[in-house]
Amino acid sequence: MSRIEKEQDIVLLVDDSPESLGFLTTALEQAGVTVLVARSGDAALKIVERVTPDVVLMDAVMPGLDGFETCQRMKALAPLTHVPIIFMTGLTETEHIVHALESGGVDYLSKPINVDELRARIRVHLANARRAQSARIALDAAGRHLVAFGTEGAVLWSTPQANRLLERSGVDAAQQPEMSRSFVAWRLGEGDRLSPGGGFELDVAASPGLQFAYLGVVGGDEYLFRLARAEEAGQEEILRQHFGLTLRESDVLLWIARGKSNKDIGDILGLSPRTVNKHLEQVYTKLGVENRASAAIKAIQALQAPFEL
Repeated sequence: MSRIEKEQDIVLLVDDSPESLGFLTTALEQAGVTVLVARSGDAALKIVERVTPDVVLMDAVMPGLDGFETCQRMKALAPLTHVPIIFMTGLTETEHIVHALESGGVDYLSKPINVDELRARIRVHLANARRAQSARIALDAAGRHLVAFGTEGAVLWSTPQANRLLERSGVDAAQQPEMSRSFVAWRLGEGDRLSPGGGFELDVAASPGLQFAYLGVVGGDEYLFRLARAEEAGQEEILRQHFGLTLRESDVLLWIARGKSNKDIGDILGLSPRTVNKHLEQVYTKLGVENRASAAIKAIQALQAPFEL
């Protein structure tokens, strides 16, 4: 009997039928996972307040809070944004399947449940979720100001660096009607001509506009953008090309030119002080200077005359 993914995987099973719960719990535990059980949508929501499962199996039709609404509420919780939710339903009409997917589900299984198919689908969705999460962790570690939109305009995820920039600009990433409307208007305006290098700008009262530079589609339905203040967009690239820096070195130099301390730069870019120092050593070498003041002067001069590069 094959294991699903890892011994410590947690599956939340949500079903109002004691018979289904008993049958599925036995099958899943035999596959080597820990099973949490909820007999209602409300009970499931209380569980996920305390424990974040690796995958959720959701009965579609339940008294009270049905599976569709429960799924929507779960997906509104930040820790569950990337947790795959698989529906189990006896409803096989297309409209019900579409409803399950639109509610935030990644897949569905028709009742009666085939145990082998259930295990296989859980295994696939767990692996996909882990790959996606690994990619996002890597992006976070790289200190990028990134935001991903869904097709309908919802913000699917954003890196901590992007969230801090949004907050400084008076924009809440969790409730972003202006961002969503701007994205949808841009996407509709571009039609089939979407290509990296374009994007849109968002006007905010608290600071200069925010520029969303389009990077491409990831995962099939995530529109990825790099975020910057409009007045700052492209400055890292100017420094990178002018001095032959890496992208991270140009980031560090740009903040040096803005008078930030090593600690501030580390906080802004999500880097340790030691890593900032290592980048600075390379910057000094490439610029032919010995201290941050000289580096800042050279950077400012390069930014003030970009067309002479």
